[in-house]
Amino acid sequence: MDDRSIEDILDTIGDQHAREVLAAISREPKAAKALAEECDLSLPTVYRRIEMLDEYDLVTDETLVAEDGNHYKVYESNFESTVITLEDDEYKVRIYREENLPDRFSQLWDDLGAE
Repeated sequence: MDDRSIEDILDTIGDQHAREVLAAISREPKAAKALAEECDLSLPTVYRRIEMLDEYDLVTDETLVAEDGNHYKVYESNFESTVITLEDDEYKVRIYREENLPDRFSQLWDDLGAE
């Protein structure tokens, strides 16, 4: 993935509140306030978890305009699955995101050709 450790990634995904937020926005995009209510979390906790998830590009956001003209963001999951492999005594993690499904197919095809 990059130079961030597998422990950092797993700690992020392993955080209970982060998983709750991720699960809620995997069903449909939601504003932070709606996430706080649905997950029974404080608004600052929701924003901290969104920030954690965003660090690994596991969420996306879109700014919307309310009828009264106010702007707000809705968050959506950008995470489909994680695969952890052990290669040459080294653990590697690969995060599959919504936008890289064609990349995943290409990687699987390349892996099949390498065997």
